[in-house]
Amino acid sequence: MDEILIFLAIVETGSFISAGRSMGLSRSAAGKALSRLEAHCGARLLNRTSRAMSLTEDGQRLYAQGVNLRSTLDAVGSQFAGDGGTPRGELRISAPDALGRRLVLPVVKRFLAAWPEVQAEMSLSDGVSDLIAEGADLAVRIGVRTPNPSLICRTLRQEPLVLCASPAYLSQTALPTRVEHLSQHDLLFHTSQNMRQSWHLEETDGTWVRASGRSRLRLDSGEALREAALADLGVALLPNSLVKGDLAEGRLQRVLPKCDTGSVEIMALYPHRRMLEAKVRHFVDMLAADLAISAR
Repeated sequence: MDEILIFLAIVETGSFISAGRSMGLSRSAAGKALSRLEAHCGARLLNRTSRAMSLTEDGQRLYAQGVNLRSTLDAVGSQFAGDGGTPRGELRISAPDALGRRLVLPVVKRFLAAWPEVQAEMSLSDGVSDLIAEGADLAVRIGVRTPNPSLICRTLRQEPLVLCASPAYLSQTALPTRVEHLSQHDLLFHTSQNMRQSWHLEETDGTWVRASGRSRLRLDSGEALREAALADLGVALLPNSLVKGDLAEGRLQRVLPKCDTGSVEIMALYPHRRMLEAKVRHFVDMLAADLAISAR
């Protein structure tokens, strides 16, 4: 059980050092605990390189089960702490518009069904706001880390990015076969608070290249970028969850499919409290388990 909890901490912090610190262990001890767990399961749970780590398919399954197990343990412990362990009251959630509708709202529906004493309020916006000032209990964000020491940043999953455009747009120009060919294309960048998105893509030879091209339209919403790509306005780099249906049905087409377009983290941000409210703790655990399963 301890090794499963350490495994959850490694996944959620993205670091052996941070995971070990959160569990009162050294980096080495956290690494040895993961090795013992992998030996017990007879499977590799994490793919690890010098730059990043990611869950294997077996790791995704164990993570989802581990989150549920931790919730069960919390529920057992709450029986000895009075009603403090029962989710109740208003849960205020901030999430990006498009992924909030696709990924978060279904979990909210299940959560409300499971906990009848909870009411939910959702703010759907791609803007990065002050969580505390707005009175939100938690925020779901994509690729945004917070320097605010009063907030916990928990990684829910790694979301693949997809470079895509409409077939009609691609029929009007030469299809790019290398990253440098994007310089002849209209690139649809995400912009927020005057910060423009930049793309770093890995060529098939392993070289990482910064993509450059014409940027005549910039938008501050993932859903708006998807709509712009569907409207034949250029090439967009978007989370797979946002466009997988369009790709499957041919409304959008992958661009440079052999290049590594990377991924972004979907994260939950919530106040750092010694005794986190049950409604927040249970919802984040349910959301983490759901996203781990849907990523398979």
